[in-house]
Amino acid sequence: MSSDEDVAEFAALLTELKARTERSYGSLARRLGMNTSTLHRYCAGEAVPQDFAPVERLAEFCGASPEERLELHRRWLRAVAARQARARGAEAGAGAGAGAGGEETAAAEATASPEAPAEVESVPQGVAQGVPQGVAQDAGSAPVATPWYRRRRGSVLLGVACALLATVGTLSALPADRPSNHPSAAGTGAAPGRGPAATATAGTGGPASSSPTSGASPSASGSAGTSPDPQGSSGTTPSATPAPSSGAGSGAGSGSGVPLTWTADSQVWALGCGHDYVVDRPPSRVPPPPAAQDAGTWAAAQGAVHGRETNVQITVQGRSSTAVVLTALRVRVVGRATPLTGTAYAMDQGCGGSITPRSFAVDLDKDRPVARSVPGSNEGTPIPAVRMPYRVSAEDPEVLLVTARTKTCACDWYLELDWSSQGRTGTVRIDDRGRPFRTSGIEGLSRYMYDTGERRWRPYV
Repeated sequence: MSSDEDVAEFAALLTELKARTERSYGSLARRLGMNTSTLHRYCAGEAVPQDFAPVERLAEFCGASPEERLELHRRWLRAVAARQARARGAEAGAGAGAGAGGEETAAAEATASPEAPAEVESVPQGVAQGVPQGVAQDAGSAPVATPWYRRRRGSVLLGVACALLATVGTLSALPADRPSNHPSAAGTGAAPGRGPAATATAGTGGPASSSPTSGASPSASGSAGTSPDPQGSSGTTPSATPAPSSGAGSGAGSGSGVPLTWTADSQVWALGCGHDYVVDRPPSRVPPPPAAQDAGTWAAAQGAVHGRETNVQITVQGRSSTAVVLTALRVRVVGRATPLTGTAYAMDQGCGGSITPRSFAVDLDKDRPVARSVPGSNEGTPIPAVRMPYRVSAEDPEVLLVTARTKTCACDWYLELDWSSQGRTGTVRIDDRGRPFRTSGIEGLSRYMYDTGERRWRPYV
């Protein structure tokens, strides 16, 4: 097998694992702590990572099986060996005239781009770097000293650190009363003899922010002591019962100074086909089940309530490229009653699928229900569960699915989503157009399904 084929096989497996996450290169790279262009080059076969550690992180995030991890490590070793052979061929073609100068040039190239060094650096033979747990090294391999380019890189970093320390020491020795010639010194209200710190606090009695976040109100970016805002403000504790939000359904959540928007759809059916509604009408007065996209209109016309479970799909997105961290998702039950009377109508005749989305499961029958993150599955391949804290932005939205179930009550509930961004924290309330979501148990109720052949409702079997 040629060296190009070895690299292509390694890149193909990386691309297959990335596809499972359904994320963009930028989103996945941020989750893995990598550069976007570096990840793209790995998946395109344009570069091979020098260490196995970033590849192992990718495999873990994508839910790779132990067999897939071993195969990934095997292909990585072949790809690295192929790059080594190519590098040796290039050195042989350059001739012996390079000498020490060629070594210095290689060292400079090796330190120029630490995140994508595979094209100019290679793993020395005998060094098993980044080997995942459970993969044994070759028998008889002897330990090898630290490669020359790593020692050289440490020397360069030490030199840079010394230069920075010398610069800081020189600046600190300058007199504090030197006037500033920067144009921003005029009109700030600061005396000519004051330094930047004095300018920041002049007339405020405390530190002032350099520039407010776009779209944030003054109250949202103010200092501690500002009146609490249920939609979030700096340094305040989120309210346990915030006022209803203005957005739900197809609308967008908004609020003074909130750096994110959201939409919520509570008419989501399991796997796109399965759901129950409780309707206080006989079968003869209930129209046929609607298409899934028309469920909201159908349910409103029948006065239907979610039976047994409610699926809420929440799309969260930042207002700008500034990251917003979602820190917690909580459940608030504001009403409990006995299950509703009426009839349960199933929207399906039994449906299933090979894909189970990851979600937050909520048991409304518990005294203090919590949103528990559970993984999904794609044809037997696990989909990692959502883990808080979670980061979103305008370029990196996230879709959260909440599945709330009950057997013993008619429960009214809503969600609270805590966020944090640039030193500010807050909470948004996620509900059904300003009202709580409602879910009722269906045990003991007559349950019907629609017979498409006879075009009528008949008892569920």
